[in-house]
Amino acid sequence: MLGFSWPALLRAGQLCLLSHITSSQRYLHSIARYPNIQHFASSLAQTQPSFTLASEKVLILSDPDDFYARLIGLIRGAERRLFISSLYIGSTETTLIETIRDTLRCKKSLHVYLQLDYNRSTRPGSSSTAALLAPLLKEFPDRCHVSLFRSPKLKGVLSNLVPPRFNEGFGTWHAKIYGADDTVMISGANLNKSYFTDRQDRYLLFSSAPDLSSYCFDFLKAVSTFSYKLLPSSTPNKLRTLFVPHWPHSSTHPLHIEPQARFALSTLQRDYNLKSGNIHDHLQIEDSVVIFPVIQAGQFNIREEEDCLRRLFYHVGHIDSRHMTPDFHPLLNLTSGYFGLSNSYKNLILRSHIPTSIICASPEANGFYGSKGISSRLPEGYTWLEQKFMAAVRNSQFQDHQSVPGSVELKEWNRHGWTYHAKGIWLSPHPKSPPILTLFGSTNLNSRSANLDTELSFVMLANSVTVQKKLQLELQGLNDFAEDWKGGRRNVRPVTKFLVWLLNGYL
Repeated sequence: MLGFSWPALLRAGQLCLLSHITSSQRYLHSIARYPNIQHFASSLAQTQPSFTLASEKVLILSDPDDFYARLIGLIRGAERRLFISSLYIGSTETTLIETIRDTLRCKKSLHVYLQLDYNRSTRPGSSSTAALLAPLLKEFPDRCHVSLFRSPKLKGVLSNLVPPRFNEGFGTWHAKIYGADDTVMISGANLNKSYFTDRQDRYLLFSSAPDLSSYCFDFLKAVSTFSYKLLPSSTPNKLRTLFVPHWPHSSTHPLHIEPQARFALSTLQRDYNLKSGNIHDHLQIEDSVVIFPVIQAGQFNIREEEDCLRRLFYHVGHIDSRHMTPDFHPLLNLTSGYFGLSNSYKNLILRSHIPTSIICASPEANGFYGSKGISSRLPEGYTWLEQKFMAAVRNSQFQDHQSVPGSVELKEWNRHGWTYHAKGIWLSPHPKSPPILTLFGSTNLNSRSANLDTELSFVMLANSVTVQKKLQLELQGLNDFAEDWKGGRRNVRPVTKFLVWLLNGYL
């Protein structure tokens, strides 16, 4: 680990924060206290599946080390099914692969399911994710199942011209799900060393949650119906020494999967929505949480996340001031490691009257910091996007006299030696109260997530004071390393501005 001791620092912060929460007990309430949140939940329940869990089944982690330890524990403890979804697995993660292998050898009835991104996992070279998995596939051909999603955005002549690594810019498989039997962990983290040591993300673990776990598993099964299968090569050669991506769906061309993908994902959501119980009954259960999965797959015209946020801002942000109460004067916290809000999300923030606090990554904490070639310009490019956003904030506040100056605050996360990959939203009914709602999962809330990448995120309503406090501790842990935004004083070169313009929607 680099820098300060995160667990020790968090414990110190917890003592301070719990003292603050104790002094603000009047702001700790169940969802029933807030009719507009109930209206939002009722609206969302019309289209989305929902799952209700007791608060003791919810664990919110803060440390990459803890995420890795929990992940290894999930793998070792799996009995029936182990299902993992990530962008890729890093070439150095031999311990992770060995743990899966050892568990398969010990648990003869265990099946392993991996859903990864095609382009990222099959980069040329012997260190690719596919090459790393090939021996596992060869040893357990009937119990290890690897599916590779390939974005259909890149078609025709262009697909032959765009080199590896850059082809990922046209859309990736981005959902992050780590499940074993009836336990599932949702994160934004990939399976690579930095995500286990010094790359900050979010991690929410739900134990003994059979319905939620089965949903996540069925989601991955649905995606496998329009994905490649990774097979061990029967005739090794120099180009594909160990593996072969195989397209098993004879009725569909791999670059024309849009109708099939839309049907599979829409059917999944519809079927699980029909199974969901009455949301009003769920919201009355004390010491519980209600979770709604939302899919964002712009390439397939599935925009549940956008629809969800529109509903949220409508029910929370458009409240007549006469109906405001001392207990409901909301605060929205938002974070993204790659801050470049899509236009629809930017407009929601600018046109609402919800005070909003945003954390982005400092240039040094950006995942592309120190890289080579064009990507070395990306931290500076995100600074340019931040500058444009803050200019839009100032312009909006000038034009709308009802807006409160300074109601949108931008901060940057900076921890020596670390990078920042956390993303999500927290909604507090009052600036002094813990969050009662959070959006978490794979989305970066930017143009890429909205239009190119395939994402799975979740909205969680906390009808539990215990979970509300856990969310507040999580948020405070991120804010411990958040500083005043300095991007307004940074110089952005004209070439970088041109690059951002050229890559509009791809950042």
